[in-house]
Formats: sequence, C-alpha cells, structure tokens
Amino acid sequence: MGRLNSSEMSSTPGETKKLQESRILIVTAVEAEREAVLRGLGETTQVDVIAAGVGPAASAANTAAKLAQSNMQYRLVISAGIGGGFPAQAAIGDIVVSTRIIAADLGAQTQEEGGFLSVDELGFGSSQVAVDSAAASRLKDALLTAGMRATCGAALTVSTATGTAERTEQLAKRNPDAASEGMEGYGVAVAAQLAGIPAMELRAISNAVGPRDRAAWRIGDALQSLTRAFDILTEVL
Repeated sequence: MGRLNSSEMSSTPGETKKLQESRILIVTAVEAEREAVLRGLGETTQVDVIAAGVGPAASAANTAAKLAQSNMQYRLVISAGIGGGFPAQAAIGDIVVSTRIIAADLGAQTQEEGGFLSVDELGFGSSQVAVDSAAASRLKDALLTAGMRATCGAALTVSTATGTAERTEQLAKRNPDAASEGMEGYGVAVAAQLAGIPAMELRAISNAVGPRDRAAWRIGDALQSLTRAFDILTEVL
C-alpha cells in the first residue's frame, strides 16, 4: 500500500486494473476512528476507509454492502478502531493485531460448569474467522521496530461490552489467547469471508477489559495510537 506518485497518476488501463485489485478496505465503527485512520494513512492511494456503525450487525451489513457495490477488487479487509485490552495482554495505548477473530458471546448459556456453549459446540456453524498468522506477525514486528507497543492475540467481538470482573474471567478462560475486545471485528470478517477476501483486526487499546470505569478510559490516547499505527503500516500492508 504505497503513497501517490506521478506514475500511478498516469497509469494505463491495464495498470489501473492492477492497482484496483491491490486495494485494501479498512472498516471502523465511528467517524472519530475513521478520521484517526485517515490521518495516519496520509495521501495513500490504495485504501478505502469507511465507518460502518457500532456492533457486529451494522458492521457486517455495511461492509458487505461496500464490497458488493464497489467496482474495486480488494485484497484485504481490516476491522480497525479502539477497544478494550485484556489485563496482562495489552495495556492502554498498545496496538493489538489479531491472530483470530472470535464472536465471543455467540452461543448459548448453560447451567453446566463454564456456563456457555459456542455455536461451534452447538453444531450451528463457526464463531471465528481465521487470520493469516504470518501477516499478523509482520505487522506487529513493524510496529515494534517503529517504537510502538504492539502484540498479537485473539480479537474478541461482543455485542455488549464487558463491564465486570466475572465476565472478564469467563471470556479469558474460554479464550486464553484473548488480547482485545471490540464490537465489530467478527461482523467485518464474516462479510469479507463471504466475498472471498482475507480479513484481520487491529485495535488500539483505550481501556482495560473488566469492571466498567469510564473515568479510566483514554480514548484520545487510543485514537493517537491508531493514527500512528497506520502511519507506520502504510508502507507495510
């Protein structure tokens, strides 16, 4: 994903088609996240950034609509934004690059030990989308090399943000590799998967996953981290 240059501005039809087929779609939830991503990308020519709404349903629907309506051929879809970090895995300001994207509360409550069965265990489908681990590691390494704090781990998608220590413990127990929590990643990833396009998730941590403490959130710091991350990754993706 390179910056605009004069040769690209005067591309032949064949070259233009090749450029279109190398585009990346970045999907955020809200406009503030979209603006943070755009500030980092600068004058990049091979990326589109949309704000698709909050939650897995809105993000899935609007990502699918964008992919269906666009005449561009995307090679990668990224769910990006701010989110929660699991204690001991990701701190405020860190960047989490997904190794897998999981619909963490898609399933059924039970009275047995554990209290939850995923749709996989119920036999109703899959609650996760795989991510290219080599690509995730490459992005993490680029961020670390540039001096940012970054880690790889599972990105959990929930419809209700976690606000208690009990639920945090349950999620971590079911997903020991969980590093981030957001509300859109799985929806974006499923839409990309249905279109035959690889997906990944990138979260800038604004708060700890756990007991809800709105005063401790650092949304501004997380948005700044998101901007810096995409400035660094412009030449890597």
